[in-house]
Amino acid sequence: MPARLIDSLATTGPLADLFSDRSLLQAMLDFEAALARAEARVGIVPVDAADAIRAAAKAENFDAAEMARGVLRGGTPGIPIAKALTAKVKAADPDAARWVHWGATSQDVADTAMILLLKRAQPILVGDLSRLEKALDQLSERHRNTVMLGRTLLQAAPPVTFGLKAAGWLAAIRRSRMWLDDAFQDALILQFGGASGTLAALGEKGFEAGRAMAKELGLGFPDAPWHAHRDRLAALVAACGVLTGVLGKMARDISLLAQGEVAEAAEPAGDERGGSSTMPQKRNPIASALTLAAANRVPGLVAAFLSGMVQEHERGVGGWQAEWPTIAGVIESTGLAIASMAEAASGLEVDAEQMRANIEATGGTVFAEKASMLLAAKLGRETARQIVSEAARRSEEEGRTLKEVLGEIPEVARALGGRALRDLETPEKYLGTAEEMRKRLLVSEGREDSKPRKR
Repeated sequence: MPARLIDSLATTGPLADLFSDRSLLQAMLDFEAALARAEARVGIVPVDAADAIRAAAKAENFDAAEMARGVLRGGTPGIPIAKALTAKVKAADPDAARWVHWGATSQDVADTAMILLLKRAQPILVGDLSRLEKALDQLSERHRNTVMLGRTLLQAAPPVTFGLKAAGWLAAIRRSRMWLDDAFQDALILQFGGASGTLAALGEKGFEAGRAMAKELGLGFPDAPWHAHRDRLAALVAACGVLTGVLGKMARDISLLAQGEVAEAAEPAGDERGGSSTMPQKRNPIASALTLAAANRVPGLVAAFLSGMVQEHERGVGGWQAEWPTIAGVIESTGLAIASMAEAASGLEVDAEQMRANIEATGGTVFAEKASMLLAAKLGRETARQIVSEAARRSEEEGRTLKEVLGEIPEVARALGGRALRDLETPEKYLGTAEEMRKRLLVSEGREDSKPRKR
């Protein structure tokens, strides 16, 4: 993994590579090359000069460490990148050097470079999301009839199916992915405004050059520069925060199901995954742990970005300068959570027998609601509640099932009959609309009307 050791639990290999010094440096150089080519196309810069700038704009031609020192001194990456590129072009073509960075400002470089990295990050996230969604769809179908305890406030409750639980995870992920797709679509736009955001240095050709540049880079072209308006990026960062929270909920569920005393599910093992340095028997839910760590980390990063949105006039001081590590941290953490849950879902081991055994271990008390509802129809709600409450207490104290205790109560036997008592603790007979809900969740496209958002 090309990540620093300190970041190794906060990113994936592909995303660490994407946000590496070399990759970011190349994105800034891509801006400068596209700027020159676009301006040559509209007759501002000589074509030969644009060609010379493009030839020099290769990351391997520059020292990233030296560039970083220049960024710290200048307070912006645009200054050292323009200076270094100008020197490189001048060495090969002195006449072309004066056209480097023509009409742009330093924030144009910084913002567009980050947008280019986000554009390249999107397919990485989408690829892992697709893998995760496919795995959850298959899990839900495979376990549509696998009954398990419902759990409310971490306490045993009437049964659900694991298929429904997996479908719930999937539907929430799809909803979050829809918001993320929209946010990416809005955010992937060029930043190009020059000194005060009017492109005055380019005269009447500013818009023409900007459109040509956006086309060169495969980005959208906004109505105006967005130097001090960070709402689009904020929406993307927030969408990542929501998605990471959704994945964290799934990770929390899996890690609880994997507890030794529950033992209903286990993450895939192998290749030293989930091992312990001191306890060879352990099988730790590492994918869930990494996802939960991301879900803990991202909200603070989202808040940091939002707090920097209050920027001054046409270009702010301190707000956008804080964004690079924040955005990178959000995308990398989100990507790690997606990839981790995709791995967990693809190889998740579900113990259907243990799930049923855990239902049976409650002695039928999780069916107290069912008994109360059946009796209420014949004896009245308050009488039914008192009878079932007392029966549940006796069941736990005497180590007998709820239906055994209820069967000894004459008025219960008369009201329900033998068959109703026999079926009282059959999980499959108290699932309500679980299967219908599961099917509806699986076909959901993320929005209730399943229609694309008007833009």
